[in-house]
Amino acid sequence: MKKVWIIVLGLTSMGLSAQKRWSLRECVDYAVEHNLQVIQNEYSKQIQDSNLKIAKKNYLPSVSASVGNTVSFGQASLGTGSIRNDRFSNNANLSADILVYNNGRLEKTVRKTEFDVEASQYDIETIKNDISLQIAQQYLTTLLNKEIVKISQAAVENAQKQADRAKITTQVGTTAQTILAEADAGLAREKQNLKTAEINVGRSLFALAQLLQLNEYKDFDVEDVSVSDQLSPQLKSVDEVLTTAYENQPQVKAAESRIKSAVAQTEVTKTAFWPTITASAGIGSFYNNLLNAQDERVFFPQYKDNFGQNAGISINIPIFNKGITKLQVEQSKINESIAKTTLEQQKQTVRQNVQKAQFDVDANYEIYLASVEAEKSTKLALDFADKSYVAGRTTIYDVNVARNNYANAQGSVAQAKFNYLFSLKLLNFYAGIPLSL
Repeated sequence: MKKVWIIVLGLTSMGLSAQKRWSLRECVDYAVEHNLQVIQNEYSKQIQDSNLKIAKKNYLPSVSASVGNTVSFGQASLGTGSIRNDRFSNNANLSADILVYNNGRLEKTVRKTEFDVEASQYDIETIKNDISLQIAQQYLTTLLNKEIVKISQAAVENAQKQADRAKITTQVGTTAQTILAEADAGLAREKQNLKTAEINVGRSLFALAQLLQLNEYKDFDVEDVSVSDQLSPQLKSVDEVLTTAYENQPQVKAAESRIKSAVAQTEVTKTAFWPTITASAGIGSFYNNLLNAQDERVFFPQYKDNFGQNAGISINIPIFNKGITKLQVEQSKINESIAKTTLEQQKQTVRQNVQKAQFDVDANYEIYLASVEAEKSTKLALDFADKSYVAGRTTIYDVNVARNNYANAQGSVAQAKFNYLFSLKLLNFYAGIPLSL
């Protein structure tokens, strides 16, 4: 699963804490190991492995042995009369046969089955990739929500300072009671926003635990990751990314393997037009004793005397089977066309995903740049509003509005940063570039 690990590289630079915190690598490892869909497809892969072993075993001869005992009583016809015929007989045979020629049917069957095994492995890799991307996205969503909690905590601290200052100025009589009430109301709103942000962290952690299929999720947490604010634009073109994606994405590779399997199956089906040559050999002996005879024959000497061998070659030449083989070949050709169409569908899906990721990268980067400028402006506005309030030139309402605008701007920057980060890493995933923060 080489391509999957690009999701987890570079996101594990964390510190230790008393409570277990999961890194992204640990989340991905656990998910791909315990996910039921992965396990189910691994069973399917094991079935294909068994089919390949069976196909290779057909090169070996078939060997069988038989032992039979027969007892008969009664009269047997003899000329115009009958004779008493009480008889005991025993026989033992060992035979072997092997396919000598059928226009390479065994070799072609093995090759076809090898392509099926290959496709099954790529199916597993595809599922692991999908799960890894889901884990990565939810992990980054959790980090975003934690970032918003920090922003909300800073807003609460700012509101608390303002409320404390309003309390003092109200007590000394320099501001009206309504100023203190508005300051307390602003503090209450910021605390509410903080509580909502904390709940969103819990909600995103719960969603991540659900993706991991954890039975116990209440103490589940992830490591804190410091994401740089210095984001750079994506420089790779869509065509460059697509070239790499077509060569490495497992869903594309699986579709290519199934085309090879369908072509090989057509070749296997065509062998029915050709003669089949089978060689056989065997040894055997028998014992026969008339129960009503005066002289009883000894078992082992008779087995030695009756020992015999045989060998032969048989040729089965197909002449007419109602045109069924021809129709089966036509069906195999149709399956080839279906497999080729599936490959084009997979390439189309990859192309659309890459194009969407590229669009999201460009759009989210522009949004990020705009959000950073908006954050700077609102921070400056908050500073002016705070200084003007202290100087008595503005009201506390203006300060609350400025603080709220600044908090929203900070949240927008964080949202834009993580949106850009995920879209960029998704594009890098298709381009084969390891993920790092």
